[in-house]
Amino acid sequence: MNILAIDTSCDDTCISILKVKNQKSKTVEFNILSNIVSSQIKIHQKYGGVYPTLAKREHQKNLMPVLKRAIKKANLLKTSKNQKPNINLIAVTVGPGLDPCLWVGVNFAKALGYFWQVPIIPVNHIEGHVLVNFLTKSDDNFQKSFPAICLVVSGGHTQLILMKKISNYKIIGETRDDAAGECFDKTARILGLDYPGGPAIASEALKLSITKDQSLIRLPRPMINSKNYDFSFSGLKTAVLYDFKKRPEKIRHSRKYISEMAKEIQQTIIDILIKKTIKAAKDYKVKSIILGGGVAANKELRKQFKERIKKEIPSIKYYLSNTGYCTDNAAMIGVAGYFNQKKSTKNWRKIQVNANLRI
Repeated sequence: MNILAIDTSCDDTCISILKVKNQKSKTVEFNILSNIVSSQIKIHQKYGGVYPTLAKREHQKNLMPVLKRAIKKANLLKTSKNQKPNINLIAVTVGPGLDPCLWVGVNFAKALGYFWQVPIIPVNHIEGHVLVNFLTKSDDNFQKSFPAICLVVSGGHTQLILMKKISNYKIIGETRDDAAGECFDKTARILGLDYPGGPAIASEALKLSITKDQSLIRLPRPMINSKNYDFSFSGLKTAVLYDFKKRPEKIRHSRKYISEMAKEIQQTIIDILIKKTIKAAKDYKVKSIILGGGVAANKELRKQFKERIKKEIPSIKYYLSNTGYCTDNAAMIGVAGYFNQKKSTKNWRKIQVNANLRI
């Protein structure tokens, strides 16, 4: 079975082709034939964030060239370039995301499904971030990993999800204001760093030689000790702004201050995410923890998560995909599409976008 997957939920135009083997047995093998991501970061940098109308226009321009690259790399056209490629299913993100961007991908999928006469599977973007962790671990053992606590952390979402099994999810905690990735972007802007903020802050934090205990800056950890599983990062952004403004001009624009503040911002977000996730894992007595979303590509977060789980709950499995599959990509949509084949339809008119889709 070959699955063509499409994701245009935000500012990356993504198309992937996956070959799935042995789908009728207990072992599922995903072979990524191609995974193309056309980034718009340079286009949106001057805005300090994604400009939806501009992102929509770029998707419209990029989708066909990206599709051609994906099919060529997958080597699915062996004779005429005009023949129908060997595609059995189309998986496409229908939400959550930016409404104008989502419609570009969905309409493109509808057109392909109509002309190729191939069923389309609507996919939840958040579920894609969760299920991509089974891309290389999708044998019968992963079925023994439930219930699981999933932390999905990105520019638009910070959610703790109780996963009883595939397609059975319950959000038990989420941000009440800014997402963690959004906080990275906004605090990076305060410090005069580039967009996206997460990688920029991580890069600055690495330049600091002093340890955490020697840091002269200490930021608040909002809601870290609350009894629920919710998050709040708006206050952290405000605390960074106040600290920045109270410093003399010479100090706040110094490399030392920026690197020190970047390290404290990163550590604050890491502390909150890890403590809340481990608390949820203990309270719900789960068998595994799954980490997904763009912020999950942060090396320090990955390192500290692994250390804390090993120290506090070593019996729990820990699923974490390669960094390339943490940020938006279509391979994760293909994996989620495979596990949701029952939702496939040839009646493409029924497929609609939901920018605020919940898992």
